[in-house]
Amino acid sequence: MHTEHDLRHHGDSETRDEGSTLVDLAVNVRADTPPAWLREHLARSLGGLAAYPDGRAARAAVAARHGLEAERVLLTAGAAEAFVLLARALKVRQAVVVHPQFTEPEAALRDAGHAVERVLLRAENGFRLDAAAVPEDADLVVIGNPTNPTSVLHPAGSIARLARPGRTLVVDEAFMDAVPGEREALAGRRDVPGLVVLRSLTKTWGLAGLRIGYVLAAPETVAELERAQPLWPVSTPALAAAEACMGARAQAEAGHAAHRIAADRAHLVAGLSEFASDGLCVTEPAEGPFVLIRLPRAAAVRRHLRDLGFAVRRGDTFPGLDEEWLRIAVRDRGTVNRFLQALDQAVTLAQG
Repeated sequence: MHTEHDLRHHGDSETRDEGSTLVDLAVNVRADTPPAWLREHLARSLGGLAAYPDGRAARAAVAARHGLEAERVLLTAGAAEAFVLLARALKVRQAVVVHPQFTEPEAALRDAGHAVERVLLRAENGFRLDAAAVPEDADLVVIGNPTNPTSVLHPAGSIARLARPGRTLVVDEAFMDAVPGEREALAGRRDVPGLVVLRSLTKTWGLAGLRIGYVLAAPETVAELERAQPLWPVSTPALAAAEACMGARAQAEAGHAAHRIAADRAHLVAGLSEFASDGLCVTEPAEGPFVLIRLPRAAAVRRHLRDLGFAVRRGDTFPGLDEEWLRIAVRDRGTVNRFLQALDQAVTLAQG
């Protein structure tokens, strides 16, 4: 059994309680969200709270956005609920989770009584996918793309080659809409057997408190997962958000945001490269709205950053990483510049 990592630790732990006043570079939710138009749309949905939620329009909107039929879509209370449904509803003989990645899929599988085998991608290989490392007889494989926390974007073809008859291939694309053009996305593909794609509206739209995500899969898989859901699992405001975020205006805004994130990430990476003489290494190429760094005395640096007003995500709770790793969310240039100044101080203090 693997018990050495706290699989339930997430970025919001860094900014709770005494951390609530810190500048947040720990949580991968886009800053300044949700936008005003979306907040107003959600407010208008509150007039319908007396009625039970009806997810048909939102489901149809998600399906249309990905060029799929509605029976290939399941709306969920965030992507996290989807991991629980998969763990509880599917008959799994041998589950494999490709790490380092978001830890909730493994936690959900273990909670449902499944044994989980880990495939650990290696830092010296840039955390690139090694398909040969995935056991042939695995009937459930989980991988993130782009992967949290490494920010690696795996080629869609490499992931698709993991598909096998009798295997469920779960691809967590929670951060794919932060990738310009969503290149390497598998959402909407019908030609990959056993494919299950998870998406979240949390990150780009700042809806972590609303809990809305969705699953794209074959109709029989969607039906199996839906049977494991309680009645009315997604609230009326969350359904309103899902429908609105699939629209042309929202998709255009998300596309612009993805390009802005890419530019801001390049600025962050360039600033971090100035610390190479201190032993800091950036996992590149980074393609998500966050970067993963490795540096000596990272735990001490993180503590000093907190004292200086900045929260970053510790890396040692991710299987395959240790306490020398930190994850940093991409923010606007002004925030990044202030962070880099604080990092300079924190590194000096840690070395002292």
